[in-house]
Amino acid sequence: MSKCEQCIVRQFSSLKHLSKEELLRMSACKTSKTVKKGEVLFEEGEHINGVFCIKEGVCKVSKISENGRNQIISLIQPGNLLGERSLISDEASNLKAVALNDMEVCFIPKDEIVKDLEKNSAFAMGVLKDMAKSLKSADNLVVDMAQKTVKQRLAETLLHLHSKFNTDNEGNINIYLSRDDIANIIGTATESAIRLLSDLKKKKIIEFKGKNITILNKDELEKIANGF
Repeated sequence: MSKCEQCIVRQFSSLKHLSKEELLRMSACKTSKTVKKGEVLFEEGEHINGVFCIKEGVCKVSKISENGRNQIISLIQPGNLLGERSLISDEASNLKAVALNDMEVCFIPKDEIVKDLEKNSAFAMGVLKDMAKSLKSADNLVVDMAQKTVKQRLAETLLHLHSKFNTDNEGNINIYLSRDDIANIIGTATESAIRLLSDLKKKKIIEFKGKNITILNKDELEKIANGF
């Protein structure tokens, strides 16, 4: 089991504000586990009672709408914390988290984190800033869903994925998402997402390599994202 004070990924989250003593205490009470691709970290409606620190892998965070559609809210990368809202509120989780690929995660109990929040103002401010960022993303998602076309949202999503995950050696966006996942990000039926992707391929804006996606014409994709 790796120790929190020696863990590289903590530098990418609010955990970087903790002292060595705080990290040693946290390390003594955390649990580490492997989460296989497709496995659930936590369900919507579940009481988390702590936070997950993502060491390796990516998970999708989603919410089921009233009509039963699964809306993906965000993709969480290594270095990020997940479940911070459980620290502030005693409510059950509003979201579900599922591993997109094999993951290594650490779970830190709520009691330990709350102690550090109360004693370390820089850490508390870091957690609040992360939550504010999440709220801003949620606000943007609401506006995008209301005002942008599905085609615009698809172009914007592909650009965002390219920026967030970069590309592999063959130029593919370095994260695999199923067509269902893409549909659940842009808020449409899977058939519509497949049709729009095929249309972008015909226009030589993107190409498929197996199930992976490569952006061929970023400028054109940006025009579509901006409604041109």
